[in-house]
Amino acid sequence: MKVLPFLAEDGGRGEGGGRGRSRSRGRSRGRSRNGNSDGAGSDDRTPVVLLHGFIGHRSVFVLLRRTLARHGRRHLESLNYSLLTCDLRTAAELLGRHVEEICARTGHHEVDIVGHGLGGLIARYYVQCLGGDQRVRTLVTLGTPHGGTTVAPPASAHPLVRQMRPGSAPIEELRGPAPGCRTRFVSFWSDIDRVIVPAEAARIDHPDLDVLNIRVTGVGHLALPAHPTVATAVRQALESGGPTDGTTDGTAGETTEESAKGPAERAEAEGTAGASDISEATGSDGAAPSDGTAPVA
Repeated sequence: MKVLPFLAEDGGRGEGGGRGRSRSRGRSRGRSRNGNSDGAGSDDRTPVVLLHGFIGHRSVFVLLRRTLARHGRRHLESLNYSLLTCDLRTAAELLGRHVEEICARTGHHEVDIVGHGLGGLIARYYVQCLGGDQRVRTLVTLGTPHGGTTVAPPASAHPLVRQMRPGSAPIEELRGPAPGCRTRFVSFWSDIDRVIVPAEAARIDHPDLDVLNIRVTGVGHLALPAHPTVATAVRQALESGGPTDGTTDGTAGETTEESAKGPAERAEAEGTAGASDISEATGSDGAAPSDGTAPVA
């Protein structure tokens, strides 16, 4: 059984107890809908879109970009969104426009998305509420407040911060039914995340979605997109439909093997859209942050 240090995988159905759906949904996970293989050795795999968190920047994905590029990902797109954006739904709509442009430019029918913090929530809203499941094969979220967060950062008056709180309109929309959603979700959540409170709120618990929740031990919120082990697990999730064949649980490299569990399924919603100031970033990448205690989602 393959085991990755620091990570613990928990599958199964959402807490809502809804009926699970087949993980394959009628197609191989190793092949995208446009017929391009996503396995090792392919030189034209599904494009990957990287979306940073609140008060973040695309530089947090430096390590992940390098990891994916070394394993054959040619199309890597880092998007920045402006702090002038005041509505998560607006940002999700503009993300959809960028995805359409990326598909047209690369000739691919679909993309994979990796979102950190708020970026994951924006991408999930696009997938569940704006029809993005027709374009997004796999959505990986890192420390995303799927259930909302009760932490109150200095920027708590910002509309986007208020929309990340439990019970906000977008969070409630994401609790709604999502029958037939085609996207597979992989959610990484950290047991020491001081930004997502409670930490388990970074899990996706929804009966309609195909979800794999993965617990990360000993890695803080800001370090999630910059941690080598997490980067490897994200790459494996994108390539093979799941980062491990078993589960791990431990700290500082200690692992505990458990019996492999089936794919989890869940998460969804209904919603509306708007128009945001997400723009494709240009310029050089900076250094990624390494601490996970700052009040940034």
